[in-house]
Amino acid sequence: MAEIGTEQEGGVSTETPLSPRREARAARNTRIEVTDGALIPGRGEKATFSSWRISFFGALAVLAYLFIFRPHPYREIMLFLPDGILRTFEVTLMSIVCALVVGLIAGLGRISRVVILNRIATIYVEIIRGIPLLVQIFYIYYALGKIIQVPDIIAAVIAMTVCYGAYLGEIFRAGIQSIAKGQMEAAIALGLTRGQALRRIILPQTIRVVLPPLGNEFIALLKDSSLVSILAVSDLLRRGREYASKTFDYFEAFTVVALVYLVMTLFFSRLVALMEKRMDRRGR
Repeated sequence: MAEIGTEQEGGVSTETPLSPRREARAARNTRIEVTDGALIPGRGEKATFSSWRISFFGALAVLAYLFIFRPHPYREIMLFLPDGILRTFEVTLMSIVCALVVGLIAGLGRISRVVILNRIATIYVEIIRGIPLLVQIFYIYYALGKIIQVPDIIAAVIAMTVCYGAYLGEIFRAGIQSIAKGQMEAAIALGLTRGQALRRIILPQTIRVVLPPLGNEFIALLKDSSLVSILAVSDLLRRGREYASKTFDYFEAFTVVALVYLVMTLFFSRLVALMEKRMDRRGR
């Protein structure tokens, strides 16, 4: 992170300017990242990695304790949830795969020199990012239901694809624009078309750049998949609600649901960190 030199004058802390070399080094090391996903422990971030281990293994230990020593109702709840977990993964994976395709198209449209494509992509991103995901789910399933009937799980996947495609489009746009323009110019000078240069040179490098934010969006989508329970999709949250409504064990049911979500998001945050480390190693 950025470094700031300080000196004490009369008991008051005052900032002193850094040398140009130290300012340049601080600028390179500065990273501002605000997401609604779990923290992804990176290399050298001992505090984040330690916190990840405490949270992940602590949640697993609590679940194991409840399953072994509190069979009623916790063991019953855990045995009631596996099909909901599978449905959550099903919806999340289908949505993220489709959103990656939509996001890449939107990102390419945002940097396109064709004015109409650029305008369409920009309007799509601005409109979709300004509407909450829950409203989009309601709109596709209920409002458009007057025109065409869409199965609940398909409506959920479409809504999350459309919503996250807009966010991923901005991630791809920023990733592509982060690659030095000289590489595109050099590729064109060597005889490649703009499309070939983009496909063979720019996009492979872009993947390494955008992997961490893509991982954050995947984790956020995994959490937001709980919203599909309002469409009677039997995901993890819906199964927890079904058990609680039958037994009135709301505290126990939602405690287990929360712990399972925590384990899943922390697991995938670590998986993203390992993928990022592996790609960095290949890049070097």
